[in-house]
Amino acid sequence: MSQSNPRVLPGYRLSISFTLFYLGVLVIVPLAACAITAAQLSWDQFRAAVWTDRARAAYALTLGTAFVAALLSSAIGLLVAWVLVRYEFPGKRLFDSLVDLPFALPTAVAGLVFSNLYVPNGWLGQFLVPLGFEGAYSRVAIVLVLVFIGFPFVVRTLQPVLESLDAEAEEAAALLGASRWQTFRRIIFPALLPGLLTGFALAFARGLGEYGSVVFVSGNMPFKTEIAAVLIVGRLEEGRENSYREATAIACVLLAASFLMLILINRLERFAKKDEG
Repeated sequence: MSQSNPRVLPGYRLSISFTLFYLGVLVIVPLAACAITAAQLSWDQFRAAVWTDRARAAYALTLGTAFVAALLSSAIGLLVAWVLVRYEFPGKRLFDSLVDLPFALPTAVAGLVFSNLYVPNGWLGQFLVPLGFEGAYSRVAIVLVLVFIGFPFVVRTLQPVLESLDAEAEEAAALLGASRWQTFRRIIFPALLPGLLTGFALAFARGLGEYGSVVFVSGNMPFKTEIAAVLIVGRLEEGRENSYREATAIACVLLAASFLMLILINRLERFAKKDEG
């Protein structure tokens, strides 16, 4: 049996050169420019820009809401992916297409729609606000829009995993007397865990960088509902000499936090794959 050739495509060196070039232009150069701009501040200026009480509150809100939204997106995405893969029902293709709607819909539109739905006189707000549920201009509103834009990542990550699961293992477990919960916990969930972690990471990273929808639903109140992206824009609009550098410094802190979180999730994903193997 002949071994597969990793260089089956013609022009391997040319293609890899173009790949590295565009990766550098689109990813490495912007990140380097961000770091270099922030480095123009002295250490005292950098610390004064990124570690104020207002900045810490914005970091906590950004990371916290993105984390909670990613958890909810993982649960919802798992359920939706399970239904789409395991069941046949009328309108399934339409339902499957609607999952991708948040990818195509401008996030500002999503923010406007959610804010109008949950205000006291909105379609849902008129019933929920009297019950104490504040779905607009609150932290709950931020989580809602982040779930809306994040759960499709989980669905599209888990669908191929669910489709590739071996049904015979589930049938064998049932014949051996395992309950549905035992089958899911010991056979299905371990196989889904790496994909679930990947979907969680994508939803979390998307939530960290979201601006367009959050700016409409949060109210942007400092120390309460102001996320880091809004704080960055606020710094840019101040028009001081170091405003751009300070905004870039805050962006670097947020970038570093998201990068560390993605590394941690990547390690957890590898660990889960080892256990599965």
